[in-house]
Amino acid sequence: MSDFPLGVHLPVEHGGALPKEADVAIVGGGIIGVMTAYFLAKKGLRPVVLEKGRVAAEQSSRNWGWIRQQGRDMAELPIMMEAHQLWKHLAGEIGEDLGLQTVGICYLAESQKDLADYEGWLKDASPFGLDSRMLSGSEVDDVLPGVTKRFDGALITPSDMKAEPWIAVPALARAAVRAGAVIVENCAVRGLDIEAGRVAGVITEQGILKAPEVVVAGGAWSALFLRRHGVNIPQLSVQAPVIATHPLADLDLPATAMSGLAWRRRADGGFTLVPGGWHKLHIGPDAFRALPKYVPQLRADWAGTYFSAAAPTGYPDAWGTKRNWQMDTESPFERMRVLSPAPPKAPIEAALANFGALFPALGVPKIRKTWSGMIDTMPDIVPVVDRAGTLPGLSICTGMCGHGFGIGPAFGRVMADLVTGGDVGHDLSRFRLGRFADGSKIELGPII
Repeated sequence: MSDFPLGVHLPVEHGGALPKEADVAIVGGGIIGVMTAYFLAKKGLRPVVLEKGRVAAEQSSRNWGWIRQQGRDMAELPIMMEAHQLWKHLAGEIGEDLGLQTVGICYLAESQKDLADYEGWLKDASPFGLDSRMLSGSEVDDVLPGVTKRFDGALITPSDMKAEPWIAVPALARAAVRAGAVIVENCAVRGLDIEAGRVAGVITEQGILKAPEVVVAGGAWSALFLRRHGVNIPQLSVQAPVIATHPLADLDLPATAMSGLAWRRRADGGFTLVPGGWHKLHIGPDAFRALPKYVPQLRADWAGTYFSAAAPTGYPDAWGTKRNWQMDTESPFERMRVLSPAPPKAPIEAALANFGALFPALGVPKIRKTWSGMIDTMPDIVPVVDRAGTLPGLSICTGMCGHGFGIGPAFGRVMADLVTGGDVGHDLSRFRLGRFADGSKIELGPII
């Protein structure tokens, strides 16, 4: 954990030859793909996960590490509550430390509007029986000892948890392999193998893998991959930075978010800090195509969005990235093994200064490492989790909107049942693939 392993330069842990066939081929070695494989293997099937770079090298290791029920869309909430239980079960079952700890998650209210938004969410969530509750301003002082700013109140869920992403997801991948899954790193999937109008497997840089079912869980790369086969989703990717500090004085704080800043303490004694609400959209062809569908989201959260006229070379929505390629030639997924955008200096410095001013008793926070991730997002802030009706045998689980780490185990279980005809156990209509093409009104998930 101390090295924050986030990139393609890590040694290949899951090598070996590409199998000739699988029961299910999974495109993407992030937490969704890994957990889908885990639960398929538990069913006695042989899934194969194909990862162009390294397991969890992109957003699955670059996120905040929150396992959050609080603030979820009401359609996500029961799935997240299942994930909450699965995390605890997995921590006891797989025999590796995930860094799992119950710390509570707190949203600070800096205005009456914040309070009203939190109270509205709490009212909607009350039928689910969470331990979420509102805090008064004085109670916030008790929860955040030594804080130098006064807040109007807060929303807190004491049962919410955290884990260490760059530790947890690789550990879960090893558990999937022990259960019978196969993972092949450094093996980009160029496209689908289609026979007689249905999926017959995938075409990779190492050859063809035959499989009657394919799950696309490619995170920020999913839309580019799917469009090559005529499946269009208005998914974009936004850049978000993260800071890891050196260890600081011991002070018991919940994982917390406020305007411009979020934090959690890590297992090594440092803090993970985030310039909360700061994200950058690199404009490219997909951004122009999808812009009308993002207008409601941009109106609701305009202040936190920064724009760049062009994505770095090789990124999914870069102007020079190929949208069409032959299956026997190098694909965009081989040209860019890992998305690792340079972290922006100004918001990182501001977040560090703001945190230090809030908690002077901790001492001066010093940067140990900074990084950025590319979050796969959707116009309504909820993912696509569905079968692709136009291509039998194809299933999609993508667009987690920065919420995927915590909910990943449950969506993995859901996908394992979805592709095998089992009981998914939840109403997935909110996440259907066709909602952006059938005239449905875009209903935003919570922006809190």
